[in-house]
Amino acid sequence: MKQFLVYWIWPNPAGWNYGDPKIKAAIILFLVMIVLSFMIRFWRTRLKNPVTRNLSASWSRSLFWFAVVALFLIVSRVEEIQFLAMRLLWIFWFVSFFLYLFFQLLQFRRRHYTVLKRVQVVDEREKYLPRRNHY
Repeated sequence: MKQFLVYWIWPNPAGWNYGDPKIKAAIILFLVMIVLSFMIRFWRTRLKNPVTRNLSASWSRSLFWFAVVALFLIVSRVEEIQFLAMRLLWIFWFVSFFLYLFFQLLQFRRRHYTVLKRVQVVDEREKYLPRRNHY
């Protein structure tokens, strides 16, 4: 049990470098997340449905900051910055990211609706039907 805890909480685990293809792929993934956050912001400006616009208000900022924190964790690990390179911080990052996704999905499913336009039907028979007197 002690080895398990030491593995996750060790303040300066070594073994990562910028030449590793996994690190390159992770950096590219998180840079794509930053670009995607700007695309979501642009997409929101073009939305016509105010409910969708309201529900997606935090998506752009959250995606941007999750990506920035992940890039910071990667650089901390590669540069061997003590206590910021712990594996436990990655667990916190993944848990918080998936909890955010889960709660946003719940909110979207619970609160999303579309406003339908009312269509008035003009009935020609209406003028021949009896009406209530207004005297």
